[in-house]
Amino acid sequence: VNDAPLFFDAGVTGGQPWEPKNYDGKFDGPMPLHTALAKSKNMVSIRLLQAVGTHNAQDWIARFGFDPEKHPPYLTMALGAGAVTPLQMATAYGVFANGGHRVDPFLIERITDSKGKALNEPKPVPLEAAPRVIDARNAFLMTSLLGEVARSGTAARASATLKRNDIYGKTGTTNDSMDTWFAGFQKSLVAVVWIGYDTPRKLGDKETG
Repeated sequence: VNDAPLFFDAGVTGGQPWEPKNYDGKFDGPMPLHTALAKSKNMVSIRLLQAVGTHNAQDWIARFGFDPEKHPPYLTMALGAGAVTPLQMATAYGVFANGGHRVDPFLIERITDSKGKALNEPKPVPLEAAPRVIDARNAFLMTSLLGEVARSGTAARASATLKRNDIYGKTGTTNDSMDTWFAGFQKSLVAVVWIGYDTPRKLGDKETG
């Protein structure tokens, strides 16, 4: 997919004219998708969404637990213009970690009385009973792509520091470094980290996911 400059007028974006950039300000031409994802190449993500179709993508994300109404069908979706919570993001990454099954999380693990006796203790849905929302082959390919991010891409520091090769995930940084993210998983755990301010403001220069 070509990592080359793009420009869109207001009719395409639903708002202001848009000339997206890569974080590093460079364009590296055609490259494999796994390389583009590892390097967070925005132009490639936008071209991929163009090929898939914005309305198709808006419908598709509901499978992962996102609210389509909070993700208007414009190309800015490719760079995370919609609204999500960390819990929604963890649910979505859990689909890849679980081979294509979506396991909805619950917040209360146990309710006990004053003597410690469990009054209510919800049990996780067995994986085979959880709805399959994507094909296992799709989940395998996404896991492979996200592993490349953690081995050689923008999250390579995670694998290098922890000396592990079983980490899969993706970094994220919004415009002007207002929010930074890391979402990822390994064999038995999905984790999402968001850093930002309750009242949005810039985190500072070079603060990234």
